[in-house]
Amino acid sequence: MDFSAYFRSRRGEMLSLLKELVLRESPTSDKKAVDACASGLIDRFARLGSKVTRFPRKDVGDFHLVEYPAKDDPRQEGRILVLGHLDTVWPLGKVEEMPFYVQGDKVFGPGVLDMKAGLVVAHSALRAIRDLNLRPRRKIALFLNSAEEIGHEESARRIIALAKKSDLVLCLEPALPDGALKIQRKGRLVLRFDVSGSAAHAGSPEKGVSAVDGLLDVLRKMQSLRSKEISVNIGLIGGGDKANVVAAKAWAVCDVRFWTTAQKTRILAAARGLKSVGSAKIKPVVESFTPPLEKTPASARLLEEARSIAAGLGLTLETGRTGGGSDASHAAALGKPTLDGLGPAGDGIHAEGEHLHLPSLVERAALFTELLLKL
Repeated sequence: MDFSAYFRSRRGEMLSLLKELVLRESPTSDKKAVDACASGLIDRFARLGSKVTRFPRKDVGDFHLVEYPAKDDPRQEGRILVLGHLDTVWPLGKVEEMPFYVQGDKVFGPGVLDMKAGLVVAHSALRAIRDLNLRPRRKIALFLNSAEEIGHEESARRIIALAKKSDLVLCLEPALPDGALKIQRKGRLVLRFDVSGSAAHAGSPEKGVSAVDGLLDVLRKMQSLRSKEISVNIGLIGGGDKANVVAAKAWAVCDVRFWTTAQKTRILAAARGLKSVGSAKIKPVVESFTPPLEKTPASARLLEEARSIAAGLGLTLETGRTGGGSDASHAAALGKPTLDGLGPAGDGIHAEGEHLHLPSLVERAALFTELLLKL
């Protein structure tokens, strides 16, 4: 079956679904909007003969698990876990400033690349498998996260549980701009530091303990971890009550990124070692953690299989690394064979120029369908 030709003939349908998803804006912070975006897509998956399980959430949009086929087939062995997310970084109304439109080989719009194009690829592949009466070697489970952009403990737990029961994991996050898969990602620690001192009049500061001064010392120590491999961003900061009062409380939140588990261990040791600075008391808290996506022998073998399948389509799969996080990292950290960046290519993720490279939508739909059938 020539899936490249097949999906070229259906490019208009794929673009129509992509437009529908982009117009249904889905910022992580707006549960109602994310659930509305999920609703139409979930209905489409159900009509393909998939079993859909909803995991209700009060704090964010509901999570969903799409299992294809809905009925057990004794001829299939094992399971492929596919990862995708519905939420975007863009607020409601952004589509008025960044409208969905096609210009040449580029498709623009908020969330068009990260990662609603990947969701179109997933649906298109399953629809082709259903319409052409094809049978994948393994069962397919698609987990749709609603809070990937901010990190969420419950979604991470579900992904880990699903990955443990799967043979391999495919993530439809966008490819690198040149189409390369992502075989390395930075891990991420969000660290909060709460500093306690004691108040005093600003005219007699020696009678108090400045939490702000203590916090500055903490942040200088965290900044000392910066290197070519480790980034430390002090994203949020606050403290004090009045200019003429020695601050009794101060706090900051840092985003720390790293390439290896060993670097994570070093960062955590440094953060947890900051119990006090002078007379100020420090309370370090890990608000969220995403492991790094590291190269593993299992993922390397899977990559070679995928390259062989891609070659049959006339495609060459290159690889690269990126500083952004992904749900795929949770699966890879278990030692599961994992491929990330299988979604279409483009550029401008999280920026106002976000766009999809249109030819790659067809290419990745063809490749992903072949992967689901042959892996």
